[in-house]
Amino acid sequence: MLQVRNIESYYGPAIAIKGVSLDVEDQDIVAVLGANGAGKTTTLKTISGVIEPEKGTIEFLGRRIDHLSPDKIVRLGISHVPEGREVFHDLTVRENLMMGAYLRHDRSGVQKDFQMVYQYFPVLKDRSAQLAGDMSGGEQQMLAIARALMARPKLLLLDEPSLGLSPFLVKEIFRIIKRINREQKTTILLVEQNALMALSLARYGYLMELGRIVLADTCRNLMENEDVKEFYLGIKEEGVRGSKRWKRKKKWR
Repeated sequence: MLQVRNIESYYGPAIAIKGVSLDVEDQDIVAVLGANGAGKTTTLKTISGVIEPEKGTIEFLGRRIDHLSPDKIVRLGISHVPEGREVFHDLTVRENLMMGAYLRHDRSGVQKDFQMVYQYFPVLKDRSAQLAGDMSGGEQQMLAIARALMARPKLLLLDEPSLGLSPFLVKEIFRIIKRINREQKTTILLVEQNALMALSLARYGYLMELGRIVLADTCRNLMENEDVKEFYLGIKEEGVRGSKRWKRKKKWR
């Protein structure tokens, strides 16, 4: 579905990502992991057209999109949920959801999708007339994902959906993301610092450092990689008199 080849993007004169290549298959969940400043968010912004790459190509469903505007990319079927949620604080929950469907003209389909997102996020139905700015961080994250779904995307880009949420809400958000992928057949490209949750959810993963992809493999294999275990999952293997034991360290975030 998505092919990114050797993209290079800048913030002013500073290079943010260089030579990034990745693939996302139809109906798959793919994770991009890395520390702050690794280039994860820039990669998503480049795919969604917020940043135009200086080099490289991006193809979506066989079509070049690396020089298209964000609205045209949305029309093709890519929705981007940015880091920090960025809902419209002065609009109601329902008005935020309507903004997600702004480019659509099928009224009956839009009304049907209201019921779809309310099924995944019942709290949004209960608070449909409430201003988004008065909601909690977890509720705003739910609203941001629901707003993106109202565009009926083929590919959903999620940037740090667990950021700032309680452990309970993180589990709930990831459970819903898995349901959306399975039930709506929505392909998902997930950027996440919670490595354990991301690797448990996704099938394939990429590890970024300093603007480059440094490791790519199935999530099952990444979870068995010794460097990933130590630096991203907080597990270090140590020898004890010829045997092996696992030592739990402070979890990397």
